[in-house]
Amino acid sequence: MMNVMSDVIIEKKNEVFLKLHCESHILYELQPYFTFEVESAKFMSQYRSRHWDGKIRLLSTHTGEIYVGLLDKVIDKLSLHNYTYEFKENKFYGQPFEINENISHEGVKDYMHSICSHSPRDYQIEGVYDALRHNRKLLISPTASGKSLMIYSLVRYYVHKNEKILLVVPTTSLVEQMYKDFQDYGWDAESYCHRIYSGREKTNEYPVTITTWQSVYKLERSFFEEYGVIIGDEAHLFKSKSLIEIMTKLHHAKYRFGFTGTLDGTQTHKWVLEGLFGPSYKVTRTDELMQQGHLSQLDIQCLVLKHPPQKFETYEDEIQYLISHEQRNKFITNLTLDSKGNTLVLFSRVEAHGAILYEKINNSKRDDRKAFFIHGGVDTEERELVREITERENNAIIVASYGTFSTGINIKNLHNVVFASPSKSRVRNLQSIGRVLRKGRNKTKAVLYDIADDCTYNSRKNYTLNHLIERIKIYNEENFNYEIITIQLKKNGN
Repeated sequence: MMNVMSDVIIEKKNEVFLKLHCESHILYELQPYFTFEVESAKFMSQYRSRHWDGKIRLLSTHTGEIYVGLLDKVIDKLSLHNYTYEFKENKFYGQPFEINENISHEGVKDYMHSICSHSPRDYQIEGVYDALRHNRKLLISPTASGKSLMIYSLVRYYVHKNEKILLVVPTTSLVEQMYKDFQDYGWDAESYCHRIYSGREKTNEYPVTITTWQSVYKLERSFFEEYGVIIGDEAHLFKSKSLIEIMTKLHHAKYRFGFTGTLDGTQTHKWVLEGLFGPSYKVTRTDELMQQGHLSQLDIQCLVLKHPPQKFETYEDEIQYLISHEQRNKFITNLTLDSKGNTLVLFSRVEAHGAILYEKINNSKRDDRKAFFIHGGVDTEERELVREITERENNAIIVASYGTFSTGINIKNLHNVVFASPSKSRVRNLQSIGRVLRKGRNKTKAVLYDIADDCTYNSRKNYTLNHLIERIKIYNEENFNYEIITIQLKKNGN
């Protein structure tokens, strides 16, 4: 019997939203805790036209609705204000809070060993155990930590439970890679999995659907009705409107798991993703994996190119100066050619920078050294071919855009990464670093060359030098070893 004297009654509206039944003043007291200012709002047309105040509100004072995954935070805030609460069972969706007491650590360990030709690591077992026990989780596990094995374990478990699974990944390459990983683990993926991306049939007749979000987000709600499980790989992307739409259409999917290597460091990002998937669980850290010998030892060299003092009016002015700087591009070219082993050069702009670097590198390399140019215009098959070739080579060069190679391309036999374009994005930087950390044959060490530029004018640091400072903060947070080396760069054209 429910005690109607409680200040707040919490129930599931569905598997996406909770509904808080209470006096309106309580909702107004709670809402500020779940309200965030969007840093980039001032650049958006809705804000400039005053149709939006630049804030994200995760709790509606009008409906009392909030994401299910934020239940623990709702309870914390109610307790802070000494409000009493209790749960109301929804006959279709059950209790708001649920723990599977029948899930044991030993049981998960034995199960993972039984379904996989690879021996799972302790932290992978812990991650899967935590996910299964709570039905929903945001699992944070860095690149090269073996996320695909954890995803595979969850997929196999819920296939056995006769649940249909939607596995969403950001790129076509990752669809194919995930499918191949499942096969490598010893599963008959062909009998259970259907892949959806451009040119493939949009059917959900198989127990498991592996798809890019771009391929399905516009589909009718009826497509999503049969899925009881949603797994999002590279879950940090799910803050976008289109991906939130997918999560909302899956209103009855009880089991929700997100996997990501890193978050962007903001509370907004973390809470939106936790709301969609569930409370976060940090599976392991990159530095721990290095210490345990699972990843290559990383040496970061921050190469600060010293330019004559320059004053730039805008960030774009500075970028144009840097990417067109002849001596800077020559330096990157020589650095790449002097690097021993397979080397990945990452850039931001295809025609204005990437094409120039590739031409310089390709024209200057030895005849026996292979060079490849990868960007958004290169199809999936060709990218996969480059990956396979690189796995067999020991001295190849890949000049690639951040968008195509910072996420999801696994090359174990990669020795060096060059950051040719500046970035302060935590997600992009850590994922890009992840490309070089996998251990390969005769490979235990990796080097990151982080190219930065000092154009300081009258003690005023230039935009991209400040970006380096942000990257160094990340390196310190992750306990990475790094060295800062200043190099005097000649004037452009000299």
